[in-house]
Amino acid sequence: MTVAVTWPTWLTPELRTGILQCFISGLAALFVMFLARKQAPGLLREIPWAELRGLMQIVLVGLILAWLLHGPRWTSTLVLAAMVVAAASIIRQRAHKFPRTFTLALAGIGAGAGSILCLMAVTGVIPVKIAILIPVGSMVIANTMNTQALFLDRLHSEVTAHKGEIESALSLGASAQTALTPYRAAAFRASLIPALNNLRSLGIVWIPGIMAGMVLSGASPIYAALYQFVVIAVIFAAAALTCLVTSRLVLRRLFSPYDQLMLQR
Repeated sequence: MTVAVTWPTWLTPELRTGILQCFISGLAALFVMFLARKQAPGLLREIPWAELRGLMQIVLVGLILAWLLHGPRWTSTLVLAAMVVAAASIIRQRAHKFPRTFTLALAGIGAGAGSILCLMAVTGVIPVKIAILIPVGSMVIANTMNTQALFLDRLHSEVTAHKGEIESALSLGASAQTALTPYRAAAFRASLIPALNNLRSLGIVWIPGIMAGMVLSGASPIYAALYQFVVIAVIFAAAALTCLVTSRLVLRRLFSPYDQLMLQR
């Protein structure tokens, strides 16, 4: 005797397939981190919460985006501003050893991602449409957040590892900016490696989703390729500008007004 399973009306076959796919991919991430638990102690405990949080957030954003598509254009500005604040909050958790990290991250992302997105919107490179501006803006902000987090993490490691050299330079009369310059430059270069690799490998190692989506929707493959380059170039510009601004602002988080090194280990 076969028992028929009655599904709720809202749980369509497409949604059931999506839930199953999310479950399998989430288990794969957990399994990999279980294998690497000795190399990254404590990180395994963060994965389930991070996966659940990410899934709930992306579903909520999808619902909000579907609602916003019928609203005025200015609502996209509020959504992007909220993303910048959320990104700064995440960086504050990751780079908590720096004083006033939230304002540092907020200023860096706002100046970097914000100014580049505004420039692209004003010049018409990115159409001021909710369906385009929010997805592209979110990619720019997310990549900028990751780059800034890498920069602060690498800078903290550099300063901690070379604390003696920095204090020796200060004691010999060097300014805080001079003493920090080589280590700040090393952190800057390292943080931009992912964004630079994305730019170099575009079309060879990976074909991003925007290009594939545009081609599938009927756009010219050449134009889709050109616009994908635009998006990746904008991401790199925003990430680099954010790191540049952060590298200037972080100086006063590391040194006192009297050029004394202040950094938690």
